[in-house]
Amino acid sequence: MDIAKIDRILEELNAPKYRRKQILDAVCKQFIGSWGEISTLPKPLAEALEKEIPFMSLSVVKEVESEKKDTVKVLFRTKTKVDEAVEAVLMKHDNDRRTVCISSQAGCGMNCTFCATGQNGFFRNLTVEEMLDQVLFFCRYAKARGERVTNIVFMGMGEPFTNYDRVIEVIKLFNGKDYLNIGMRHISVSTCGVVPGIERFAKEHIQANLAISLHAPDDETRSKLMPINRAFPIERLLKSVDHYIAETRRKVMFEYLLIDGVNDSEETAKKLAKLMNKKLYHVNLIKYHATSGLSRQGEAKADPFRTSPKERRDKFFDILKKAGISCTFRISFGEDIQAACGQLAGAEKSR
Repeated sequence: MDIAKIDRILEELNAPKYRRKQILDAVCKQFIGSWGEISTLPKPLAEALEKEIPFMSLSVVKEVESEKKDTVKVLFRTKTKVDEAVEAVLMKHDNDRRTVCISSQAGCGMNCTFCATGQNGFFRNLTVEEMLDQVLFFCRYAKARGERVTNIVFMGMGEPFTNYDRVIEVIKLFNGKDYLNIGMRHISVSTCGVVPGIERFAKEHIQANLAISLHAPDDETRSKLMPINRAFPIERLLKSVDHYIAETRRKVMFEYLLIDGVNDSEETAKKLAKLMNKKLYHVNLIKYHATSGLSRQGEAKADPFRTSPKERRDKFFDILKKAGISCTFRISFGEDIQAACGQLAGAEKSR
């Protein structure tokens, strides 16, 4: 939904102000599926919307549901001159919580070695409209099943802080009372450690959550996994996080994928415990999810990593807990449909 174009049409037709609220209520609260479903609009306005504004900036290529039926992944294509594939995921928790994991970019330029998205390269930033439409799609999907979207996470394809201005703009739409009215504390942004973005985020004075993809407690290991660490090593990264906490008094989540033989040893757990022994730090341990399969170009790709054995994952967790570190294991959703952390690739094989 292109809000700027809606405003332009309303201005051109000299429509009363309440027409804007009428349109937004229909799209963002009633979750209509087409312009034609707004029966209260005058004919000239209805025709202008239908003619000039595509109801969706994305087209749905395929929907796939996990075997447990707790995860739905959708492959979208953009409608630009050079259209790109992007993926978004709906996760259904045991309670009434429904979380949409959205993409902020087509592809990703961070080149993290464990991530299918990063390995397939960067194509472009998504627009505010394209990010909003991912969530609106799942709002309509949930409504049809008597459910509602309660949480939004920027943990899909792309690095949100390299599309900073648009991400902040769409967060405000997700939260806005005239729009989706989702509480800021139910919105999370995950970054691989773009320090300037973290520093800007600290100044926004919004209550959205910040998550940091860490994945190693030392620069040598982290640089091998995440090239961004060469630009923003751990010491500088944590300094920016501490500044963020001082400014916001908000807890920060540190995401940590456990990869067999890479970052899952007892010694590594002890190093991480020392690093994370700070107030308002919380560690989310995540099972590594295989990313083998096809690239976006259809080429076969071997997975260089393996999932850490359960016994080692449990030992790693125990070491952190005994050291007094606030930590949890994140529940995995949609691994069987390539929808879990690090698996989104926007690959045409998903058709």
